[in-house]
Amino acid sequence: MTGRANLRRAALLAPTTITILGLVGIPLAIMVWISLLDRGSTSGVDWHSVPSGANYLKLFMEEDFDGSFIFNPGFAIIFLRSVVQAAVTTLICILLGLPTALWMAGLSPRGRNIMVLLITIPFWTNFLVRNYAWLIILREDGWATAAARTVFGPHVELLYNDVAVAIGLSYSFLPFMILPLYAVFEKFDWRLLEAAYDLGANRNRALRRIVVPIVRPGIAAGSMLVFIPCLGAFVTPALLGGGKTLMMGNVIQLQFGASRNWPFGAALGVVLLAAILTVLMAAAFWRNRRRRP
Repeated sequence: MTGRANLRRAALLAPTTITILGLVGIPLAIMVWISLLDRGSTSGVDWHSVPSGANYLKLFMEEDFDGSFIFNPGFAIIFLRSVVQAAVTTLICILLGLPTALWMAGLSPRGRNIMVLLITIPFWTNFLVRNYAWLIILREDGWATAAARTVFGPHVELLYNDVAVAIGLSYSFLPFMILPLYAVFEKFDWRLLEAAYDLGANRNRALRRIVVPIVRPGIAAGSMLVFIPCLGAFVTPALLGGGKTLMMGNVIQLQFGASRNWPFGAALGVVLLAAILTVLMAAAFWRNRRRRP
C-alpha cells in the first residue's frame, strides 16, 4: 500500500518536476557549463575548449603585460554598487509603501478596489515606456529638475546619475512593496491599536510595538520582491544612468551583446544568481530562527 502511494505521489509530481528541470535546471546547467569555457574567436563560445575557472578569476583579477595576475576591483565595485542601489531602492519602497498600504486599508471596500486598480495600472504599460517617461521628467529642461533647482540651487542634476536610477527603480518596483503590505493591513485587527491607546501608548509606540511586528511578514515579502529584481536590473540604469551608473545587469548584457564574451557573461550571471540565493537563504534562516520559541 505504501509503495502504491509513493508511486502515485511520484506520478502527481512528475509534471512539476519535468517542468522545473526543463525550464530552470537544464538552462542553469548550460549557463554554468558555458561559464567554464573560453571565448570563441568567431562566436560567443569555444565549445571545444578545456573547462576551467578562468572566467571567475577575471571577476577579481586581470592579466598584466608580463603574464602575472593583479587585483582588479572594477567588477567588485560594480557588484557592490548594485547591492547598495538595490538596498536603497528597497528602503525607499518601504518608506513609501508602508504608509500608503496603511492608508489604503482604512478606506471603504470600494476605495480599496480603486486604489488597487490605480497601483496596478502602470503594469499595463511597457516597462521601457515607463522609463522613457522618467527620462523626459528628469531631463535638464524637465519640470522635476526645474523644481529641484529652485529649491537646492542651479547646479542640481537629476538625470544620468545614481539619483535618477534610484528614482526609476523605486517607481518601477514600488507596487511590489505596496501590495504585500496591503494584503497584511487588510486583515489587521484595528482593535489592537485601540487597546494600545487605552493602555497609554502614543502613536509612535503603537506603530513600533503593534503595527510593525504584525506587518513584518509583508515587509519581508515586499523586500524580497523589490531587492532581488533590482540586483539584475539593466534597463533603468542604462536609460536613466546614461552608461555612467553600471550595474551587474548592464555588465552581463554587454558581455552577451557588444563584447560577445558569453563565458564571462555566464560567469557573471552565476555569481549574481549565487548572491540572490544567499539572500534568500539568509532571509529563510532569519525567519525560521525568529519562529523558534
